[in-house]
Amino acid sequence: MIELAPSILSADFARLGEQVNQAIEAGATLLHLDVMDGHFVPNLTIGPPVVASVRKVTDVPLDCHLMIENPDNFIPAFIDAGADWISVHQEACVHLHRTLELIRSKGAKPGVVINPATPVHTLGEVLGMVDYVLVMSVNPGFGGQKFIPRSLDKIRKLVTMRNANGHHFRIEVDGGVGPDTIGDVVRAGAELLVAGNAVFGKGEIASNVRGLLKLAHEATLQKV
Repeated sequence: MIELAPSILSADFARLGEQVNQAIEAGATLLHLDVMDGHFVPNLTIGPPVVASVRKVTDVPLDCHLMIENPDNFIPAFIDAGADWISVHQEACVHLHRTLELIRSKGAKPGVVINPATPVHTLGEVLGMVDYVLVMSVNPGFGGQKFIPRSLDKIRKLVTMRNANGHHFRIEVDGGVGPDTIGDVVRAGAELLVAGNAVFGKGEIASNVRGLLKLAHEATLQKV
């Protein structure tokens, strides 16, 4: 099932509730919330209070992507604020297995993220315990970056590993997803599509969402 996850990082925070609901009414089925600490990535964004505010205006799942050091210290607060899905970086977790178990024990769906330079095979030991794998198709930290084409190979490898081992995780992609790239991403095997600028950057939000979903669904018909 293809799902579009608008990233609120690109939204107008003065009109956040309004813009979020425009995207959802047009067909978005979850929201992606980028959490950055200024240490693991060179930017600062949001914390649990913003998650709690978004929770008040929508019932769709909130997909919190933690680009932070020491995520174990903050996971309970984000889940208490309303996060339904929590993804952590392989590169940020000293004890990744323990961190993923913590997420599930608190009632959220655990996901694992890999940066562009991190090989897929580093996830081999945890693929059976995650609900989703997020492939970063840009270097994390800022919106509006150009899609890294080699990310498509990583998505294909994840599909192969999932099939070979009977796993059930879904594949998410984040970074540079827009009209020019979304078809390639879907054909490679991604099912959860994060888009920020392509939804909120310019034009009409509802039209952008419908256009991206149309391209994504057309691409599913072209998969071999």
